[in-house]
Amino acid sequence: MKAVIYARYSSDNQREESIEGRLRECTAFAEKNDITILRHYIDRAYSAKTDKRPEFQNMIRDSSKHLFDMVIVWKLDRFSRNRYDSARYKAALKRHGVKVGSATELISDGAEGIILESVLEGFAEYYSADLAEKVSRGQTENALKCKFNGGNKPIGYIIDKDQHFQNDPLTAPHVLEIFKRYTEGAMMKDLVAYLIQHSVKNNFGEDPTLNSVQRMLKNRRYIGEYTYRDIVIPDGIPPILPIELFERVQVRMEKNRKAPARHKAEDDYILTTKLFCGYCGAYLCGESGTSRTGVVHHYYKCVSVKKKRTNC
Repeated sequence: MKAVIYARYSSDNQREESIEGRLRECTAFAEKNDITILRHYIDRAYSAKTDKRPEFQNMIRDSSKHLFDMVIVWKLDRFSRNRYDSARYKAALKRHGVKVGSATELISDGAEGIILESVLEGFAEYYSADLAEKVSRGQTENALKCKFNGGNKPIGYIIDKDQHFQNDPLTAPHVLEIFKRYTEGAMMKDLVAYLIQHSVKNNFGEDPTLNSVQRMLKNRRYIGEYTYRDIVIPDGIPPILPIELFERVQVRMEKNRKAPARHKAEDDYILTTKLFCGYCGAYLCGESGTSRTGVVHHYYKCVSVKKKRTNC
């Protein structure tokens, strides 16, 4: 008999050692039963609650080539924690003459094996759903206490030993400064340059980008608002800037959002967002074009025409 080994670990247990140990046990099971292992399919940091696992799908597709007779898993919950997905893909493998075997769970080929396998799969799905409920309940309790629940930590904050947000004395002043500069007319690229100049990095140790600075300017945590899912607690964390400054920034961002191509023309075309089309009332924004003689011409063009909405 020829077989392949499928192994995975979920994102909450990202340890390469766990994969190595499971492969070792699966290989020992194959040797004990005179099974030849052809290859390994390994999904790293993928949950079995979903079938969107690259190597898992590759294995299902390869089964149609009739190259192997069996898929060996460490436990059945490595194959799937969703009993409907489990039944669906086992049926697909069965059509190609491939069965799924567990290296550590003794399941007979008789009628009682069907019952045992269904119980194990049901328990795996129950465990996954129960764990998700417990995690969600714990995160909700953390949120009600305004504790850090994971994810990306905003620039300007540190997390103390009790998992509460505290102002970072090194980066919080720079956050306040970019808000002030933006209300004074600074462009996004100027704010990025300022942060890079002062060695302000994100959570991954990388330089801020235009998109990340834009998200910073919209982040209500900087005015002390704690948000987690549908839980919103004003003054839940220490603010870095006053709400009046935050609101002024939002007003300017909204104005610039309605000015297409502003980011491309803000230096060369100073009338962008200040000129309006006499026919449709839309903004005019800067354009440039090169003639056949190589001369570059600069002009303003109606945004509606650019988007082919009108014939202004």
